[in-house]
Formats: sequence, C-alpha cells, structure tokens
Amino acid sequence: MKSISRRKLITAGIAAAAGASGLAVADRLARRYGLIPPDCGGIYGPGETLTYAAQRLITTRSLAREFPRSMISKVPFANATPPPTDAFKRFQAGGFSDWRLAIDGMVARPLSLSLADLRNLPVRNQITEVACEEGWSYVAEWIGTPLVEVLNAVGLLPQVRYIAYFSTDPDWWESIDMADALHPQTLLTWGMNDGDLPVSFGGPLRMRVPRQLGYKSLKYVVRLTATDSMKGFGKGLGSAEPESGYAWYAGI
Repeated sequence: MKSISRRKLITAGIAAAAGASGLAVADRLARRYGLIPPDCGGIYGPGETLTYAAQRLITTRSLAREFPRSMISKVPFANATPPPTDAFKRFQAGGFSDWRLAIDGMVARPLSLSLADLRNLPVRNQITEVACEEGWSYVAEWIGTPLVEVLNAVGLLPQVRYIAYFSTDPDWWESIDMADALHPQTLLTWGMNDGDLPVSFGGPLRMRVPRQLGYKSLKYVVRLTATDSMKGFGKGLGSAEPESGYAWYAGI
C-alpha cells in the first residue's frame, strides 16, 4: 500500500459525506492507493470500497480487544456445528492423526503440515470475542499458531496480496489481505479454553481472525493459498460469503 497523507484522508472523508458523488471520489482515491476489495463491483461496490479503505488506513496495526479470563463466556456457546462431511468423520475417527494443512500458491517452499508440526511452531493464546453479523457473540480463549509463523516457513513471494483458506467443505472458504494475514492476533487455532479445539467449534483447526466478524474465522481448515488476485477463486469476490450477500471485508 502506498503512503497517504492526512490531508488526503480528510479529503476522502469529506467527499464521502457528500453522498453518491463523494463515494465516487473516495473510490478513485482508494484505487490510486491499492485499497480495492475483491467485491468492489455492483451497486454496493463503492460502499464496500470506502469501508475497506477507511478501515485499512486507520486500523492496519490495531489490536482486537483481549479480555480477562473472568470474562470467558459460560457454556453453551453460540454457533456450535456438527461434523461437516463423511470424509471429516473419518479424520475424526482416527483422532485427526492424518489431518494435514497444505500451504501452496505463491510461496517459495510449499508445505504440508500435521497438527503436531503446527504445535511445534511458536504458540500464542488470546481471549477474544467471536461476534456474528446476526447478533450473537461469545468470549473464549483461543490457542494456536500465529498465521505469520506458517507464512514465514513457506516464504511468501513479494507479489502476494491475499491468503485464501479452505475448509473440508469445498464450498466453504475465505480470504484475508496481508494486513490481517501478518497480524499477530490472526491464529491457526487448535486449542480452546485450555483444551483441544472442539469439533463443534471448528476443531481440529480453525482460522481465528478476531478483528473481523465471525464468518472470517473459518472452521475445519485444510489448505492455505497465497495469491496476488482473487479472480481465479469462486466468483472472484474474495470468499464464498459475498456470493450470499455478505461483505468480503468484515472489520469490527
């Protein structure tokens, strides 16, 4: 991302306040500085662009709120899900000993990591909130491997702009930009509340992106792909969610 002066940021804010014509001005400014989300097209595109660009300019290095242990939510938590597929159930029956995380795309050293491999990398724990656009939320402790550690291990090529990540369900996938991919709070999570990550909450491996709404924290992750464009994935909107009416960027 190119640097942008405070004066230009203020100008963009004033333009946005001006209505539709302001959105067009803000869109042009975002394009100039490379702040265009994959779902920038369509009637809502200018608004998605303005939201993403403003968030990135203001909050690139900000941290999601972390809570004391006393504020961990009591069970039951919201949004528990059953095992997603028969193939997943076979992994589960084997204690996930054969589970692998593939990392490919624009990397110097593609890898396939077991859960044990991930646990041998640096570990971080955090107590953060999962917040859903539909209104529910809960606070939990998440334990896992910072995504940046995995990306350092494979060696990203300089042109990488996004990390796409995929569940065992081929229709369930997401992506994030490099600001979130390299952020210290973005985890490949394999533990929750001092134990293994339960299957109902994404175990054995879940992406945890605490600076965005819950649907970005994809469950049952099996593959990461580094890329410079989302055009070759799905409908080119950056994830499966915009295909159902949600925004690609879901910052909170």
